[in-house]
Amino acid sequence: MKPFAMNPGRNHASDGVLDTIIVGGGQAGLALGYFLSRQGRDFAILDAGQRVGNAWRRRWDSLHLFTPAKYDGLPGMPFPGDGLAFPGKDELADYLEGYAVRFGLPVRLGVKVEHLRREDGHYVAEAGGQGWKALNVVVATGACVAPKIPGFAPQLDDSVFQLHSSLYRNPAQLRPGPVLVVGVGNSGAELALELSRSHRTLLAGKPTAELPVKHGRAAARYVLPLVRFAGLHILTLGTPIGRKVAPGFLGHGAPLIRTKLKDLAAAGVESVPRITGVRDGRPVAGDGRALDVANVIWCTGYLNDFGWVEPGAFDGDGRPRQYRGVAQDFPGLYFLGQEFLYSATSATLPGLARDAGYLARQIPLPGVDGGSMRRSQKFRPRKARQRA
Repeated sequence: MKPFAMNPGRNHASDGVLDTIIVGGGQAGLALGYFLSRQGRDFAILDAGQRVGNAWRRRWDSLHLFTPAKYDGLPGMPFPGDGLAFPGKDELADYLEGYAVRFGLPVRLGVKVEHLRREDGHYVAEAGGQGWKALNVVVATGACVAPKIPGFAPQLDDSVFQLHSSLYRNPAQLRPGPVLVVGVGNSGAELALELSRSHRTLLAGKPTAELPVKHGRAAARYVLPLVRFAGLHILTLGTPIGRKVAPGFLGHGAPLIRTKLKDLAAAGVESVPRITGVRDGRPVAGDGRALDVANVIWCTGYLNDFGWVEPGAFDGDGRPRQYRGVAQDFPGLYFLGQEFLYSATSATLPGLARDAGYLARQIPLPGVDGGSMRRSQKFRPRKARQRA
């Protein structure tokens, strides 16, 4: 399917103030766009990619989702095919592209927002010399934005090929010789298992936990529905247990889901302590060993990148000051698709649709209360007992 920029209405870039701009055309932005279109709003979805779904197409070739297809659809359009199968990343990318076409969502591709500011009662999103104006702006750029790499990485010798997991596609990219995968999250475990088939593979670090059952069709039928229910309705900011676990959830990686430590051991993957630095151009493990490897893949996660948003909407850790996506003290500013925005599933396909529906109900309709920029700026979280 060719790249497209759908727009059922007017030329949004130049002729006035929109009701809402959504920054980010991934699954979160598209889900919100569905709800806004049903409300008849005048909005635009701005995305830096050249094709809807490209954020998924750029992931490694063998990547499959951890959630079964029955949980991977967005509002109004179930994911096609076997409901107990786990779609590949390109299948999801194509689904998102088809979703935008089916509902005629006003996606503007190749538009990278460089700065967001408030001006004269509305927001201005600056991108490529254009100014997109709107009463409301929803930041839906997702959680995997800026690759996180240790500061000592540039000290590795030039003979060591290194890259972040965001740039890894398949083993053919690597040089002959041993490979060190740094980070035992799900990405690190999956890549280490794949690379063990062609390279001597070392994996540095320890996982936070493991899913206590085997991942697959049986789990999709009997176990994952329980996990989904807990993530959607129990581990939320609206429950005491959810509020208790939220800080730790944000500070630690997810448990290993599909690939477990026993699978890695059976494949011959060597476990080493976390990497603490570099000596003589080689990565150094926590036990003091300098590891003689030809390749390093940093599966060390991502950082949020909100440098383009006016400061003040974030806490000391750089996270949005918000409740259920509604920014504190910034009327008209919203967030979607972030980790634990409201629940443990807020950054996943099963959870973000619920968050998007809620947010669509919070963004004031034009003319109802004079527009979002004239609402009270006092932050009032909804009572914990209220249901989603």
